[in-house]
Amino acid sequence: MSTTPEAVAEPSALRHNKPYMLLMSGRTIQLIGAGIGAFAVPLIAYGITGSVAKAGAIAAVGEIGGVLVALPAGVVVDRVDRRKLIIGCAAVGILAWGWAATSGLAGWLTGWQLAAVLFVSAMITAFIGPAESGAIRMVVPATQMHQAMAAVQGRGAVASLLGGPVGGLLYGLGRMVPIMANAIGQIVVLIATLFVRARLNAERDTEPEHPVRSLVDGLRYCWRVPLMRASLGLFALVNLVAGALIIAITLELVQTGTKPFLIGLIEFVSGGAMLIGSLFAGRLLDRIRVGPITITTLALLSVSLVGMALIEQYWAFLVLLAVPLMLAPALNAGLGGYVVSITPDALQGRLNSVLSLCWLVSAPLSPVLGSQLLANVGIGVTLWVLAGLLVITVVLLIFVRPLWRIGLPDSWSADVITWPPTARAAPVQPQKVDDAASSGGRQRR
Repeated sequence: MSTTPEAVAEPSALRHNKPYMLLMSGRTIQLIGAGIGAFAVPLIAYGITGSVAKAGAIAAVGEIGGVLVALPAGVVVDRVDRRKLIIGCAAVGILAWGWAATSGLAGWLTGWQLAAVLFVSAMITAFIGPAESGAIRMVVPATQMHQAMAAVQGRGAVASLLGGPVGGLLYGLGRMVPIMANAIGQIVVLIATLFVRARLNAERDTEPEHPVRSLVDGLRYCWRVPLMRASLGLFALVNLVAGALIIAITLELVQTGTKPFLIGLIEFVSGGAMLIGSLFAGRLLDRIRVGPITITTLALLSVSLVGMALIEQYWAFLVLLAVPLMLAPALNAGLGGYVVSITPDALQGRLNSVLSLCWLVSAPLSPVLGSQLLANVGIGVTLWVLAGLLVITVVLLIFVRPLWRIGLPDSWSADVITWPPTARAAPVQPQKVDDAASSGGRQRR
C-alpha cells in the first residue's frame, strides 16, 4: 500500500511545476541527442558492412538488450529511488556512447561493437522509460496528465524534427559526430535530474515483495485490465509496421544514393507534423474520446502507405508520412495518459515495462522485416505488405470494446484501480461511460 502521491496538489500550470520541467527538459535534450545518433546509426552500419541486410541485423541485435530487461526493469523501478536510477542509467549511457565515438574516431569500430553499444543503450532505455513515467505521475495531477503526455509527445516530435536534418549535417562533418551528440544528451539528463528535489516515489508502509512475486503481480495486474489484455498485442503489431516502414524507406533512399540531408528531411517533416499535432492534442482529447482518435489515426496511416506504394517517389514519402502523424500525439497521449492515470504508483514501473515490452518485442523485428522485405521484393511490395498488416490491425481494434469505453480526461481520475482487488477472481472491468457521465466517470474496482 502507498500513500497518496504529492501530485494531488495541483499547480496552476505545468510550466510552473519545477520538478516536471526539470524532468522534461533533461529528457528532451537527451532525446534530441538520441535522435541525432539514431539517424546516423543505419548509415554508419551500412558504411561498415556495405549491406542493407547486415545494417538491419545490427539494429536488431542492439534492440534485444531492451527486450531482455524490460520486465525486470519494471520491478526495479517500483523498488528503488527513481531519481538515483535515472542518474545511474545516464552515467552508463555516457560511457557507452563515449566509447563508441572514441572507437569510431580511432578506426576501431566494427559492426558487432556498434551492435554492443546499441544493446547497452536499449537496456538503459528500458529502465529510464518506466522510471520517468512513474516520476511524472508523482509530480503531475491526474487532471493534467493528458496535457503532460501531450508534451511528452511534443518533445519526441522535437527530437524527430531536429534529429534527421541535424544528424545529416553532422554526419557530413564526420561519421562519429552524431554519436557524440548522443553522449552529450546523456550528460544533460544526468545534470537536470540531479536538481530534482521532489519525491519521485510514493512512501510505502509495507516491505517490498520478492522480486519474482512482484513481477508476477505486475503481469497479473496488466492481464486483469481488459483494455490492456485486449489491445497490447495489436499495438505491438502497429509498432512493428511503423518501425519496418521507417527502416525500409531509409535504406531505400540510402541505396539509391539520396543525399543524407534529404533523408534527414523526411524525419524533419515527420517531426514537424508530430510537433503540430502535440500542440492541439490536449484540446482534442478534451473533446473527442480515445477510441475514435485511435481508429482514425491508424486508418489514415493505412491510406498513406497505399499512396506511397502507388507512387514510389521521394516526395510521396515526405508528404504522405506526415499527414497521419499529426494525429499520433493525441493517440499516444490519450492511451498513455489514461493507463498511467488509472494505475497505482506502486505498479507504475511494472505497467510501463509491460507497455514498453510491446514496443521492444517489435523493435528487433522491425529492422529485420523492413530490410529483408526491401532486399527481396523492393520498396513497392514492401509498402503494400505493411499497409495490409495495418489494415488488419485497424479492423481488429474496431472490435476492442474497452477502447471505446474510455471517457474524456476529466473522468480518468474516477477510474483509478484499487490493487489488489477485493474480489480476487473478478477481473477489473472498465465502466461504460455514457454521454451524460462523460465528465464524471465511475470508480473502478
